[in-house]
Amino acid sequence: MDVDPPYFVWEFYWLHLIFCDGEENIIIAAEHNQPLLHVQGLTKIFGAAKAVDDISFTIGEGRCVALLGPNGAGKTTTIRMLTGLLAADSGQMHVQSLAPGADRRQIIGYLPQTPVFYGWMTGREYLIHASRLCGLSRKEAASRSTEWLERVGIIEAANRRVAGYSGGMKQRLGLAQALIHRPRLLILDEPVSALDPIGRREVMGLLRDLKRETTVLFSTHVLHDAEELCDDVLIMREGRIAIGGSILDIRNEHRKSVLFLDTEGDRKSREWLNQWLQQPLQGIQSYERLPSGSGVKLIVDEINIARQTVLEQLLASNVQLTRLEVGYTTLEDLFMEAVSGS
Repeated sequence: MDVDPPYFVWEFYWLHLIFCDGEENIIIAAEHNQPLLHVQGLTKIFGAAKAVDDISFTIGEGRCVALLGPNGAGKTTTIRMLTGLLAADSGQMHVQSLAPGADRRQIIGYLPQTPVFYGWMTGREYLIHASRLCGLSRKEAASRSTEWLERVGIIEAANRRVAGYSGGMKQRLGLAQALIHRPRLLILDEPVSALDPIGRREVMGLLRDLKRETTVLFSTHVLHDAEELCDDVLIMREGRIAIGGSILDIRNEHRKSVLFLDTEGDRKSREWLNQWLQQPLQGIQSYERLPSGSGVKLIVDEINIARQTVLEQLLASNVQLTRLEVGYTTLEDLFMEAVSGS
C-alpha cells in the first residue's frame, strides 16, 4: 500500500505552488557563458558543526555543473539552500536578470535524491497536478504534461499508476515534474544513485539531451558521470569548495604526468621493484602500487626523462616488462587529492 509523501509534497509545494507563475517568460536558457547564479559566502551551521562553510561560486547560463564530494561534504545542504528549502545562516545568492526582491525559486526546477510520489495517481495525472500548482491553465497543463511525458520517454505509461513504475521511470517522471514550468536552472540531488544500471543509463541519456536546453546543477559522487556530462565541477570537502572551475581548465592546471610500469610478476621482478622503490627516485613525486602487486603508478616531474631513466634501469636489471604506459592524472586522482586534503 502506498503511503503519503509529506516530505516531498512539502518540497514540491514550496517550490511550485507559491513561486511559479506559469508565464512564458520562464524559458529554457540558451545563452552560454553569461552568469546565471552567483553565490557568495554561503554558510549553514547545525549545532557546533558547519555543514557548509563560507562557499562562493558562479554558475554560467547554459552550463552543466557537477557538485562533487564524499558523503557528508555538504552537497545536499548546499542544494537545499540554493532551492530555498533550507535557510542559510549567512551569505547571498543572486540570479542574473531576476528583479530585485523576486524569489529565485520561480526559475528553479528541483528533483530530490529520493522523490516520493502519489502512487495512486497516473503519470499524466501527476504532471497535470504539478502544472496546475505552477499556475498553468487546464489546457496548458494537459499540453505540457503530454509534451514532457513524450520527452522523458514514458508516454506509453502515461495512464498507468505511478506505483507500478520502475525506479528509472519514476526518475523520468520526477525530471518531467521539475521541468514542467520551463525553469532556467535544473537542480538534481544524486539523480542516478538509487538506480540499477539500466535505469541509470536511461536517465543519464536524458540528462545529456536536457543539458543542451537549460542550465543544470547536479550532485554526485560518481566521477564518471561528471566527466561524461559536465562542463564544470565544484568539489566539496568538509563543507568548503576545495576545487572549482571548468573541467578543461582544472585538468590543464592540475594534471600531472604519470608513468605506469608493470612487470610479469615473477620473483625476480617483484624483488627488483621492491628494492627500486626503496631508493631515492629522482624526478618522481610519488608512487602508488598497482593492485596486481607487480607494477607501480609513478607521478613524475618530466615524463620523457622519467621514461628514459626507468627504461635504462629495467634493461640493466633484465626485468621482464609487460607494460610501460605514459599518461596523465585523471579527475578521479584530483578528486581523491582534494577530498583527502593532500
